[in-house]
Amino acid sequence: MEQPLLPFESCNLGSINLSKMVKEEEGRARIDYERLGEVIDLAVRFLDNVIDINNYPLKEIEETTKANRKIGLGVMGFADMLVGLGIPYNSDEGVKIAEEIMKFTNERSKKMSMKLAEERGSFPNYEKSIFKKENLKLRNGTTTTIAPTGSISIISGTSSGIEPLFALCYYRNVMDNDKLIEVNPLFKEYLEKEGIYSEELMEKVAEKGSIQDIPQIPEYIKRIFVTAHDISPEWHIKMQAAFQKYVDNAVSKTVNFEHDATKEEVERVYILAYKLGCKGVTIYRDGSRDEQVLNIGKLDNGNDEKAVTKDIKGIVPRSRPSTTMGITEKVKIGCGNLYITANYDEKGICEVFTNLGRAGGCPSQSEATSRLISIALRAGISAEAIIEQLKGIRCHSTLRLRGKGDKEINVLSCPDAIGKTLEKVMNMNIAVDEENIEDIAHEIQHKESKCMKNCSNSIPTDIHNSRQEKEISIDIDNSLEEGRNDSLCPECGSKVEHEGGCVMCRNCGYSKCG
Repeated sequence: MEQPLLPFESCNLGSINLSKMVKEEEGRARIDYERLGEVIDLAVRFLDNVIDINNYPLKEIEETTKANRKIGLGVMGFADMLVGLGIPYNSDEGVKIAEEIMKFTNERSKKMSMKLAEERGSFPNYEKSIFKKENLKLRNGTTTTIAPTGSISIISGTSSGIEPLFALCYYRNVMDNDKLIEVNPLFKEYLEKEGIYSEELMEKVAEKGSIQDIPQIPEYIKRIFVTAHDISPEWHIKMQAAFQKYVDNAVSKTVNFEHDATKEEVERVYILAYKLGCKGVTIYRDGSRDEQVLNIGKLDNGNDEKAVTKDIKGIVPRSRPSTTMGITEKVKIGCGNLYITANYDEKGICEVFTNLGRAGGCPSQSEATSRLISIALRAGISAEAIIEQLKGIRCHSTLRLRGKGDKEINVLSCPDAIGKTLEKVMNMNIAVDEENIEDIAHEIQHKESKCMKNCSNSIPTDIHNSRQEKEISIDIDNSLEEGRNDSLCPECGSKVEHEGGCVMCRNCGYSKCG
């Protein structure tokens, strides 16, 4: 959403940590524009280098990306910068700072792109661009974007993108079900200066999620440390528009609404975003998903019990069926050959076995993984959810051999191989008495032909074609709809946050957007 692209273009984004751009000068906190300018210059050169050094999955993507050379330099830690400056997020002064920061970033990035154009030449499609008419020779088709920074902001220890602070205190789950309170370091510093910091106060802040109704906290601290839900939707949009004014592409930001927000309030935000020149807008109404049971204390209606998902602690896996069907697939990995058996019955995929060849490897880990997958499947966890967790996991030994040119390796690791095998089983064909679906079956068979060549119980094509029965693909979905919770982190089970136009978890760092 924050990066409108032409066909076959790719994102090339980076974000500057603004919380590091505040300095003390004559006893006052000020923005260090000199340092910010230096970092912008380095970042633009770095992102331009990425375009050339990158490995592209398709030739068309490489050609189009290099033809326009778009980069998207943005910022993160803006809320922390405002705190450092002692300026409230939801204020005219805060909006003014946003405009000044982004105007400086946009202009400085253009100057650096012009310098690179002198050194390396303008982007190939320059003659067809709007910059030709302006006689503005740039190395890059665009230079600025405000991207979601869910993961990298956590790594950097700063606030996400241009979002306000989401929480000043929150609980982090550690071993043995213990909980530790994580406190925003700037907030802690302010409270310690006032001599009012205590564990008891932090627990109260963590429970409330805001400090606006806590009497022992001074008013000036309340004004500075506003959180996402303390800020009206209109201020969210004003801040987004201030950045959008000086951004080439678009701005990733979430407008947070209370649970009882009306359609008219949402409409006003969309109209305001349009009038102020925003290229897009993302809203999230607290508790808008039925599964968001962590907010049940905030709901006062009589239907609270309907929002409660079933107690997953009481789930008991069903017994292993006495008879199953399935496939065994041979997959080459970094440790040698991995044999994966995935079995199913009439209720869906129910078990996975793995066995490593003579080359060795880590059989205990792959066996443990298989057992956990099997028990999860028979407990009702959807196969799709398990596949999503497994696919993409990487192993250095597998990648090393793959990088050396071993064309037999088509997976990233043992878990990745298991996930892909499960996916193939889900798309297998079974015989049914339905008519008029033979074409669909043959299409699916053609797509999965590579898989079926390696499966131990593959059906020869001539036998398959001689069958009288029609075929359709299995759609195995044994998920527990009542137990699924989209507001919980898929990695650690903690509550996720909606910000920067994305979803992220403060407990483990999970982010849908990276």
